[in-house]
Amino acid sequence: MQQNDKTYLFEQAPIPKAVMTLAIPGVLSSLVMVLYNLADTFFVSMLDSAVQNSAVTLAAPVMLAFNAVNNLFGVGSSSMMSRALGRKDMDTVRRASAFGFYCALGSGVLFSLLVILFFRPLLGLLGADSVTYDATADYMLWTVCLGAVPSILNVVMAYLFRAEGAALHASIGTMSGCILNIILDPIFILPWGLDMGAAGAGCATFVANCVACTYFLVLLAVRRGKTAVCVNPHWFSFRRDIVRGVCGVGVPASIQNLLNVVGMTVLNNFTAAYEASAVAAMGIGQKIAMVPMYAAMGVGQAVMPLVGYNFAAGNPKRMKGGFVFATEVSLAFEIAIVAVCCLIPETIVGLFIQDAQILAYGGRFLRGLILAQPFLCMDFLAVGVFQACGMGKRSLLFAVLRKVALEIPALVILNALFPLYGLAYAQLCAEVVLAAAAVLMLRRIFRDAERSAELQ
Repeated sequence: MQQNDKTYLFEQAPIPKAVMTLAIPGVLSSLVMVLYNLADTFFVSMLDSAVQNSAVTLAAPVMLAFNAVNNLFGVGSSSMMSRALGRKDMDTVRRASAFGFYCALGSGVLFSLLVILFFRPLLGLLGADSVTYDATADYMLWTVCLGAVPSILNVVMAYLFRAEGAALHASIGTMSGCILNIILDPIFILPWGLDMGAAGAGCATFVANCVACTYFLVLLAVRRGKTAVCVNPHWFSFRRDIVRGVCGVGVPASIQNLLNVVGMTVLNNFTAAYEASAVAAMGIGQKIAMVPMYAAMGVGQAVMPLVGYNFAAGNPKRMKGGFVFATEVSLAFEIAIVAVCCLIPETIVGLFIQDAQILAYGGRFLRGLILAQPFLCMDFLAVGVFQACGMGKRSLLFAVLRKVALEIPALVILNALFPLYGLAYAQLCAEVVLAAAAVLMLRRIFRDAERSAELQ
């Protein structure tokens, strides 16, 4: 995409066209990511082993922790790039992208080393016991110990390309890895293939992420001089304005994901107190709930460059219009998915496993988990606006409210009142409160932006 094409998309294209041009590749990419997450669960479930399913579920918080690094350097750098593009400040665009790339690379290496050093106590913290320890360890060997660098780097690079409006290229890179993962899963997992079980799912993920990274690196070489994304070491520095600009948005986004890890770990530990079937059922329910969640994330991430660009360019009308249209489209999709899942939850869970006990747990869990998604959609979109506009403190406030003040206490209370089954409704309680707060905060942001534009 040439510079004038990007300018047209951000400044002049009709809002529905601009939003859909950015959002459709993002949503498709997110949904393919959901399919790849579901593929792990689906093919591991074909082994009819609660232990193998539990291994994938128990390792999920560590995989989610990757998002803390992704958001620190992906969200932080892309937000700074979009606002710099709105100001026509190409020097900052190059420095922000180089900073994000090299910090992501270094963080992936550090992440792997720390997990290797503290492997055994970490597995205990995640809730692995004598029954699930070996399977969980095998899965994490591939996905974390070996796979942290490609997993983190390919997501951060997708953010960098998306920041300049190259949503299609960002999505192709992400989807190429996800589709390959889906193809490799049965070959690595099932008895007719390599018969590696949960470890095979991890190995397939590792190979797929390496391929996705390769795509982005080749794209950078092919588009040299035609892209604002820069990984030239010359532009990398710890210059104060770059570090503060990236971290001002990235650190709150990272903390938000770390708190998500804490919340998921607490949930898994509560569930693990019952039995392996309950853990497996909760994991399947969470993976299914990822369909609407990732769709909302895809729209939120895609619309961020449009919001950030027009916020910096002093065009609040276009900024607000893009957000409102994205919200309408997202909520319509979320509500449709919720309706289907609430009507036939056991049937949907049954697509992944036929164990009677897991089906009984999973159907009831899915109803609670899925009801939170429309409210979570509103919260994701609101946080996307905060991040796009450089309002890191507001996104941090939402993260603390969601997990520390609302969801984790709700887990404790609901588990005491409605043992096991109440756990699935904790997120709903938190997201309803946050959605109301999001509407109030967004109204104020848009009003202040309009007043600032009038004074200019």
